[in-house]
Amino acid sequence: MAELEYQIDDSVDITDVVCPTTFVKAKVALEELDDGQILAVKMNDGEPVQNVPRSIKEEGHQILKLLDNKDGTFTLIVKKVGD
Repeated sequence: MAELEYQIDDSVDITDVVCPTTFVKAKVALEELDDGQILAVKMNDGEPVQNVPRSIKEEGHQILKLLDNKDGTFTLIVKKVGD
């Protein structure tokens, strides 16, 4: 098994909320991190997987990976990029 090339600094589970609150919760979690830190965002398949990564990228942050958890959820790995 390949080693992860990043260290997760924080994580947020947004599987219990619906769009657009999913992005808001992810954005708030990112705002609490320092530049360069890594956030793992667990989300449901469907609308969150389509919208949250795009919205985070539009905010200027770096999407490192989208992992399929094989249970109907995905984990988005995001690196916070400063202004």
